[in-house]
Amino acid sequence: MNIVITGASKGFGKALAEQFAAGGHQLFLCSRSETGLYQAAEDLLNRFPHAIIKARPADLSDNSQLTDWANWVLGYGVPDILINNAGRFIPGSVHNEAPGALEEMLAVNLFSAYHLTRLFLPAMMERKTGHIFNICSIASLQAYSNGGSYSISKYALLGFSRNLREEMKPYGIKVTSVMPGAAYTASWEGAGIDPGRIMTATDIAIMVEAASRLSPQACVEDIILRPQLGDL
Repeated sequence: MNIVITGASKGFGKALAEQFAAGGHQLFLCSRSETGLYQAAEDLLNRFPHAIIKARPADLSDNSQLTDWANWVLGYGVPDILINNAGRFIPGSVHNEAPGALEEMLAVNLFSAYHLTRLFLPAMMERKTGHIFNICSIASLQAYSNGGSYSISKYALLGFSRNLREEMKPYGIKVTSVMPGAAYTASWEGAGIDPGRIMTATDIAIMVEAASRLSPQACVEDIILRPQLGDL
């Protein structure tokens, strides 16, 4: 299968790539960090030699780069699974965050998924198969202190995901919203959090990969994961 994963150089994206590479699929990966992306791709190739790993850096908040990257993927074939994982977190509150924070969060966390999905949909709709995973957040469901524009953008991503789910039903395309709570990724390093207190990125990746293997007549609409002891 052709698996498209954005934000794949680290964190959830890298963990997702590991799960699907283990199955010997063809992966198309992107990240803003060229160095980090190619290092991740090399690691995957060494560990999963039966997988096909194709990586090309792109800043998906830039529409021209996003379009070029989507056309590059389509040059190889139609995506079977699209995982919109690219995202960014800037802490702050609505009343005091820096000007432009909302625009930046929307560009990375919402618009990149919206525009990339729209570029892939015509071919997926014509084929009448496919599965789209949108990596949302617990912040899509519950506002929290210092969440600000990040939480707003993740609420919006969940809204996009649920609208898309309704639209794609007649075309045989599944849409799943993934809402993880705190999981230990690079963003938590140096924060003084015990890694044993929160989830691992692999926990989320395992659930996504499992949902992708269901029969065509079954769709997991929402995946909600929280640390066993609850949110921080």
